[in-house]
Amino acid sequence: MKKNHFLSLALIVFCCASSAALAATSTPNVPAGHPKIDYPAQSTTHQQSAPISGKVLQAMNSGGYSYIYLQKNNGEKVWLAVAETRVSVGDRMSFKEGLVMKDFESKTLKRTFASIIFSNGVIPQAKAVAPAAPAKVPAAPAVPLKAQTAPLGSKVAVKAKEVKISVKKATGPNAYTIAEAYRNSAKLNKKQVSIRGKVVKVTPKIMKKNWIHIQDGSGSQAKGTHNLVCTTTATAQVGDVITVKGTLAKDRDFGYGYRYSVIIENAAIGK
Repeated sequence: MKKNHFLSLALIVFCCASSAALAATSTPNVPAGHPKIDYPAQSTTHQQSAPISGKVLQAMNSGGYSYIYLQKNNGEKVWLAVAETRVSVGDRMSFKEGLVMKDFESKTLKRTFASIIFSNGVIPQAKAVAPAAPAKVPAAPAVPLKAQTAPLGSKVAVKAKEVKISVKKATGPNAYTIAEAYRNSAKLNKKQVSIRGKVVKVTPKIMKKNWIHIQDGSGSQAKGTHNLVCTTTATAQVGDVITVKGTLAKDRDFGYGYRYSVIIENAAIGK
């Protein structure tokens, strides 16, 4: 009886361990810096453990991703996906390791990839070195290859302060400059504000919103209080002077690198 009892316990432990292992592998982790991926239940995954380099044969942007058809240095052709970045056919690029998805369906592209690697990001390339120039002929400048765009919330992605910007403050009881919005963020959290500024950057169709950066000349670039991000379904062009009206949120973290100490959400845009 004792022998049968211990055998039953061993079988239970084995089954529990097998179930845990299956659960751990059935839903792969989202690569760092990527928006959430809705993985199809029938997909299978494994890890691409080494960087990939090669020449871009095809590229398209959709749903916050860049889908890239790459001919590797060994001649093999593969599909990769990274957080949306600037890429052109003919570029030579290198990508970090990532998750390999089988039979992945992109709902935004309305197509299924037999195999695609969700890379953890682009590996920035070193600047090209100009060849030695003949006497009395200046050497051509080195041209850097394109590197991956940083996540929206990171300091790298925030536009530098434009010294020539000087935008008049919005009018009304809820009107603030960008510097005032940062300075009073605790008091203004979850409240309606009106802020006027010049559009310095637009990133469309991320999380079903357009992400618009504005500056008004106030604030400190060193402290990161000069640039304000607004999410909206409206559109604007770089160079436009607009008035943004929406809800101020303090210390907003969307996940996947989208982090902001101050952001205006669900904004309406006017002149």
